[in-house]
Amino acid sequence: MNRILTCIGCPMGCQIEVTLDENGNFVDSKGWSCNIGKRYAQEEVTAPVRTVTALVNVTDRSEPLSVKTAHPIPKGKIFDSLAEIKQVKVQAPVHIGDVIVENLCGTGISLVATKNIA
Repeated sequence: MNRILTCIGCPMGCQIEVTLDENGNFVDSKGWSCNIGKRYAQEEVTAPVRTVTALVNVTDRSEPLSVKTAHPIPKGKIFDSLAEIKQVKVQAPVHIGDVIVENLCGTGISLVATKNIA
């Protein structure tokens, strides 16, 4: 069984053909032009992950705070993570890199601020 993926690891956007065995396990890939694409192809069919970006409310401010996961989280946890993030409200001041939520959605990954709010 084969799958065609468009690599998101770099701006090249390589079309990668991934070969899977009859059980859906990774066998091989071709079409990537760098090791980022090679690694992306295998990860995408075995354990896909994504960096989540969002906005959270800041107490007494109309301007929201932009946040992102410190590392990619399992793709299957995205919607649960967004639901958890939606409940978050922070108090200013906030600095880039401040941890807003530890262990987001049980992933072990922190949600961090991506801008300063005085």
